[in-house]
This record gives sequence, structure tokens and C-alpha cells, in this order.
Amino acid sequence: MINNIIKDFKNLDKLAKKIIKNGLKFCTILGIISLIILITYNFSYTIPILFTIGLILFKLSLTFGVEFIICGFVVGKIKATGI
Repeated sequence: MINNIIKDFKNLDKLAKKIIKNGLKFCTILGIISLIILITYNFSYTIPILFTIGLILFKLSLTFGVEFIICGFVVGKIKATGI
């Protein structure tokens, strides 16, 4: 199963790989921002909304990461079949 995923990733065209790489870079930046917010909350308990904002941003970055990977594979499959 993992071998099939790796093989499919190697067979993707340049556009799909670009979508995945740029999307994961964006998600990484979003995750770093959320971790900075959560660390700020950890050092000062006076602002509880920071925890909620940090947690929501972290969940959002994980969700976007999965969606960019799926979107890249779907674009690659659509281009490969010529639909």
C-alpha cells in the first residue's frame, strides 16, 4: 500500500507536485504560527483566548495539509486520464 502511494507520487506531473509542495509549505508556516501562539499562552495564562486561537490554527494547518495532498493526487490523476 505504501509502495503504491510512493509510486503514484513519483508519477505525478510537475503541476501536482507544485501544488503539494507549496501547500505543505503554507501549512508548515501556519503550524509554526499556531505553535508560537500556544507557547505564548503557556507562558502567560492571563489571556485564555490565545489557547483557542492556537488550537484552531493548528487543527486548520493539519486539515489544509491533508487537503493539499489529496488535491495534488486528484489533479495528477485527472491529468493522467485526460478528463
